[in-house]
Amino acid sequence: MCGRYTLRVSPAELAEIFSVLNTIDWSPRYNIAPTQTVVAVRAREQNDGRELALFRWGLIPSWARDDKIASSLINARAETAASKPAFRTALKRRRCLIPVDGFYEWQAIPGQKTKQPFLIGVRDVRVFAFAGLWEHWTAADGSERQTCTILTTEANELMQQVHTRMPVILDAADYDRWLDRQRQTADEVADLLKPFPAARMQLTPVSTLVNSPRNDRPECVAPLPRQGTLL
Repeated sequence: MCGRYTLRVSPAELAEIFSVLNTIDWSPRYNIAPTQTVVAVRAREQNDGRELALFRWGLIPSWARDDKIASSLINARAETAASKPAFRTALKRRRCLIPVDGFYEWQAIPGQKTKQPFLIGVRDVRVFAFAGLWEHWTAADGSERQTCTILTTEANELMQQVHTRMPVILDAADYDRWLDRQRQTADEVADLLKPFPAARMQLTPVSTLVNSPRNDRPECVAPLPRQGTLL
């Protein structure tokens, strides 16, 4: 799964990296957690380029009666998203990129109660992107909310050391195809929903500061010596 991540670049850098036509108000984040506001990249309405958007992390399907479901829909399994009522329409029509420069996972250590957190990244890339889905939702009082979820898949060889699942990381060469609003069948993008190559990724042990979403500062990403872990 994916429950925490980082995005430490500026709005100007995001606009350059993802070739978008607008900018947003964003400050560096070191410990982004579910239900918080996140940055996404989506296709413009006429499919004539990309734009940055702000979503709430935790998808609320358009048919939901209230927003309580959001906390249980922060991730969507890639293997079943096409058949799940909560995700199948978004998979056809509302795909997005979730810009990331690192994400966290926790490893159980024999004989210890506290798990060891790791910051996980892609080598030699400033920012990469998760495959995401987004939705419109209208509350009973008429207020509107745009929300998103992150697709997950089986862990690759590296990630298996800390978890059985991992977020779907897209290669930059596949961004256009993932965002293409004309591709409206799950089969047209199904081959993208696979584990990212382990050789292109790295795991770095970090402080347990990240265990609390209240901690959102540079110390969260500071590397620790690789001691007392299974890696």
